[in-house]
Amino acid sequence: MFGLSSEKFLILLVLAVFILGPERLPQYARNLAQFIKKLRSMANDAQEQMKNELGEGFEDLDWKKLDPRQYDPRRIIREALLEDETVKHSELNQVSVKTQPKLEANEIPPHDIEST
Repeated sequence: MFGLSSEKFLILLVLAVFILGPERLPQYARNLAQFIKKLRSMANDAQEQMKNELGEGFEDLDWKKLDPRQYDPRRIIREALLEDETVKHSELNQVSVKTQPKLEANEIPPHDIEST
């Protein structure tokens, strides 16, 4: 619950007893219970409002498609790069590669002035 282990929750409870005191602790517990009830009521009202506004297809809605965590930029870039590599490999198979003739031992390689 909220990333709290039972030991941490017990420590918080003991601290609350010491800080608030036994006189005020029941009142704060009631306030907390009322807050949780209001929060649940608000969540239920929001769910009912969504059902009314979205119509009959609300139950069939795939919430995983709307999850923003699926749009991880690292994954999108990785997939795009892998897609480019597969395209390059398929293009290499379709296009014939022109090979350069081998140079002799003392022959100077050709120099292209416009390449630099």
